[in-house]
Amino acid sequence: MTESEAFFIVNLVPGIGPQRAKRLQERFGTLDRALVAREADLRSVQGFGDELAPKLANWEKTVNLAAEQKRAVDLGLRVITQADPEYPPALKEIYDPPLCLYIKGTIPATWPRGIGVVGSRETSHYGLETAKKLSYQLAYAGVPVISGLARGIDTAAHLGALAAKGTTWAVLGCGLDKMYPPENDALAAKIVEAGGCLISELPLGTPPDKTTFPMRNRIVSGLSFGVLVIEAGRQSGALITARQALDQGRQVFAVPGRIDNPLAQGCHKLIKDGAKLVESVEDVLGELEFLFPSDQVSTPRPQPGNLTPDEEKVYAALDRDETSIDTITQKTGLPSGSVSSTLLRLEMRKLVKQLPGKVFVRTS
Repeated sequence: MTESEAFFIVNLVPGIGPQRAKRLQERFGTLDRALVAREADLRSVQGFGDELAPKLANWEKTVNLAAEQKRAVDLGLRVITQADPEYPPALKEIYDPPLCLYIKGTIPATWPRGIGVVGSRETSHYGLETAKKLSYQLAYAGVPVISGLARGIDTAAHLGALAAKGTTWAVLGCGLDKMYPPENDALAAKIVEAGGCLISELPLGTPPDKTTFPMRNRIVSGLSFGVLVIEAGRQSGALITARQALDQGRQVFAVPGRIDNPLAQGCHKLIKDGAKLVESVEDVLGELEFLFPSDQVSTPRPQPGNLTPDEEKVYAALDRDETSIDTITQKTGLPSGSVSSTLLRLEMRKLVKQLPGKVFVRTS
């Protein structure tokens, strides 16, 4: 068997997980060797005792790899493991990287890091609109929006990114054949059709429960440069994602709300504890310049010849002298909203720099 198949098999054995799999690698060198090891040798590995050692030693009695592979193919899924070159590099950095990922949709060539957008399932109109707006602007600026396809903020985040015709990835806390919540089945299909993808580490047939969502959250934060929390109460699962992001060395952003809104208390606590307060998308994009290491930029910096028609107009209206946004709007004849969005994209491409006072200059 290949090492990739070994990861796939170990992922199908209940109770092992990433950390125990890592101990197997340390003990036997590779997982494929662990799968042919004697039960007595498996018992010598920390975390493997009377239950797990015999279960792994006799995995062929309970795991049907060929059947799982066929089901995945029939559902239009790809399964990539830590041994495959397509596996996201960012996930390999975290403490407990998934052994494998079931993916429906487009697998990114380089897995550029994005921003996780999370929040409460029960939310207000303000929360939903804020999530849609910020996700739209992030996606329009070329930043992948990553969320969990849950009700509330997650759904709004995916919708905002889709409206911008940007990239969005949904990480599910269940098998990809067990869509949850069921009403988001159509949204999941739109994400795939738009060039995004659905992701789960869980074997097919796995239903959602209270343990699978925290597992899912670490993948959302792990794929991200930072996590943006929009409207979360003190007990919200979004705060678990924020804590995981901090543990993984990711930035945490939070949107403030009304002081009398219980759904804002979690965000306010994050801000008190040092999260970056977000009033506009610039508060997030401004941090990305520091978060993107130069050796991890996934694509070459676009040159002026690669610009869209609107970007060409806005770029032509600028020079190395400071130019106000009102002047740019007058010169281009574009709507002010289009000018603002276009400037954001040019900023992300390092072709334009915003200076204090909402004035802009070319950088190249």
